Amino acid sequence: MEARNNGRAIAAMLLAMAGFILNDALVKLSADALPLGQIILVRGIVSIILIALVCYATGVFKSVSQLRQPAVLVRAAAETSATVCYLTALFHLPIANATAILQALPLVVTAGAAIFLKSKVGWRRWTAIAIGFAGILIIVRPGLEGFNAFSLLALAGVACMAVRDLATQQVPKDVPTFGVALVSFIAVTTLGAGLTVVDGWQAMSLETFGLLCGASVFIIVGYIFIIIAMRSGEIAVVAPFRYSIVIWAIGLGFFVWGDVPDGWTLLGTGIVIVMGIYTFFREQRIAHN
Repeated sequence: MEARNNGRAIAAMLLAMAGFILNDALVKLSADALPLGQIILVRGIVSIILIALVCYATGVFKSVSQLRQPAVLVRAAAETSATVCYLTALFHLPIANATAILQALPLVVTAGAAIFLKSKVGWRRWTAIAIGFAGILIIVRPGLEGFNAFSLLALAGVACMAVRDLATQQVPKDVPTFGVALVSFIAVTTLGAGLTVVDGWQAMSLETFGLLCGASVFIIVGYIFIIIAMRSGEIAVVAPFRYSIVIWAIGLGFFVWGDVPDGWTLLGTGIVIVMGIYTFFREQRIAHN
C-alpha cells in the first residue's frame, strides 16, 4: 500500500511540475502581445474565479477570519514580488535558463531558515549551498558573453519565493491551503491591475485570451497536484521529482522556441539539482535522528 501511495504521489508531483511549466510557457507566449501587468491581471482574474469555486466547494469561506494571519499576508506580499521579478525575467530569458535558476530555491530556503529562523544547518549543508550557488554562477556567467541582466531578476524572484516559503512554514496548520492560495492570487492580481493602470490596456485577441485562460488552469493544476503529492506520499521519495520541471523546460524551450541549452548551462543546472537533492535528504536524515 505504501509503494502504491508513493507511486501516486510521484505521478502527482510530475503532473504538478508539468502544470507549472506549461503555465510559464503560455505566459511567455502571451508576452509578445500584452504588457506584463495585463497578463498578470487577466490570468489572475481567471485564476481567482477558479480557485474561489474550489474554496466554496471545500468550505473555506466558512472560516475567512483565519486568512488574516500575518504569515498569510507576508506570504501573499512575497508571492506578488516573486511573480513580477520572475515573469519579467522569463520574458527575456530562455525558459530552460529561467527554470534552472529557479531550482536554487530549496538551497535559498535552507539558508534563509538558518539565518532568519535560527534553524540548525551544519557544515555539510552550508557546503552544499555554496556549491549550488556556484552552479547558479555557471548558469548566469556574470561578466561573460552569456550573461543576461535579467538573470538577476530571476535570482531576485527566487529570493522572494524563499521568503514566501518561509512564511508558509509559519502559517498555522488549521488555515486552509486553498484559502492561502486565494489570498495570494488576489494580491498578485491587484498588483497586475496597478501595473495595467501605468502600462495601459491593449486589445487582446481571442487566441491570447485563450493562452492566459490555459495558464490559469495549469497553475491551479500545479497547486492542486503538488498538495496531493506532498500529502499522499513520503516526502523523501516524492520531493526530488520536483526537478522534473527542468526536463519539461528544456523540452518546451527546444520545441516551442528552438532554444538549446549550452554545455555550461547544463553543467550548472546539474550541480544545482544534485546539491538541492543532497540538501533535502540531509535535512530528512537529521529530522529522523
